[in-house]
Amino acid sequence: MRSASRAAVTMIRLLPARSATATLGLTTVLLIGTETSPPVELHPWNRGFTWRGHHEPLRRLTSEQADQFDRDGYVVLHDVFTDDELAPVIEACDTLEATTDEFLASRDDGRFSIAEHGAITFSLFPVLADEAARQFSMHPVFVDLCHDLIGPDARLYHDQAVYKKPEKPRRFPWHQDNGYTFVEPQQYLTCWVALTDATIDNGCPQVVPGLHRLGTLAHHYTDPLGWEIFEDHPDAVAVPVGKGGIVVFSSLSPHLTGPNTTDAVRKAYILQYAPDGAETLHGDPASDAPPTRATTDDPARQFLVHDEHR
Repeated sequence: MRSASRAAVTMIRLLPARSATATLGLTTVLLIGTETSPPVELHPWNRGFTWRGHHEPLRRLTSEQADQFDRDGYVVLHDVFTDDELAPVIEACDTLEATTDEFLASRDDGRFSIAEHGAITFSLFPVLADEAARQFSMHPVFVDLCHDLIGPDARLYHDQAVYKKPEKPRRFPWHQDNGYTFVEPQQYLTCWVALTDATIDNGCPQVVPGLHRLGTLAHHYTDPLGWEIFEDHPDAVAVPVGKGGIVVFSSLSPHLTGPNTTDAVRKAYILQYAPDGAETLHGDPASDAPPTRATTDDPARQFLVHDEHR
């Protein structure tokens, strides 16, 4: 869970619309929408983005799966990990999450940013807390997916366990992962690993296909949900996945998870991988001043994933 830039707050509405341009600060931005879908605005730092297709020869995905990822911005891989492979990862995430939830429960309102006791917890960096998570993050499955979809030289960029609780059902906002902290290159990879079955009833991912090809979109802040592109979208697709499966999507794919209306916790471990040399941008996108840049190579948690094929 990371903070978005304040400059993305402004959302220019244009209804109905197919396309138009408007000015945000000193930056010209593009508005795209239809009579049935909400307009979207390009992030001011999103200039000249071009989607880069998958890399061949493929190692993990089929040609059909790779083509779907390029077209829709996501692909689902079922039954990837066995219960035995997941057991130490679940134990590591459970232990870390208990500490996270204890912290939330100790606060007067039970909240920290968009995390809330009894609703949703974000437990950051399991790879720092447990060797099992660290080894899992370098599993050949992830190495191969990085090769196929973002290139052979990739680092773990971010990892977190996200648990959706049944006590306070709440959806997550429509967002792109690159809408929280702006990364260049904008196109990196999110692997949403189901530690329990993820269903429509307990908050499986939902994705809007195709919008990833526009690059990073502007987000606005909605309390208590957080940073959001739009409230709803008619093209949204629910993506249920069983325990041990992965929803693989782009950092640029608008997505959310629905409310958990069951009586059990929905658990996911989310691992994100970026090309080696990626940088995070910081500053005010509405300003004419250039952003500052930071590397994404913290050796403790943003390590190169090992490629046994090289």
